[in-house]
Amino acid sequence: MRTTVRLDDNLLRQAKREALERGETLTSMIEQGLRLRLAGSRRGGRVKRAKLPVSKASGGTRPGVNLNDSASLLDLLEGRR
Repeated sequence: MRTTVRLDDNLLRQAKREALERGETLTSMIEQGLRLRLAGSRRGGRVKRAKLPVSKASGGTRPGVNLNDSASLLDLLEGRR
């Protein structure tokens, strides 16, 4: 079905750029977003964040480990660091 949607210009530019980088159409990105949003509302709203266990014995991660930096984690796991 065809429809008209009014979007913020900056949001539309970002979405088009992202779709191009992913090799997808803008339509498919919009459809995916709507599906995710609708699925979330059926589950009662936002998705709950998972609580990860923390080792109390060691006090956390090894020194120099940044869980927010996947590239450095991969380097560490592969012995490049």
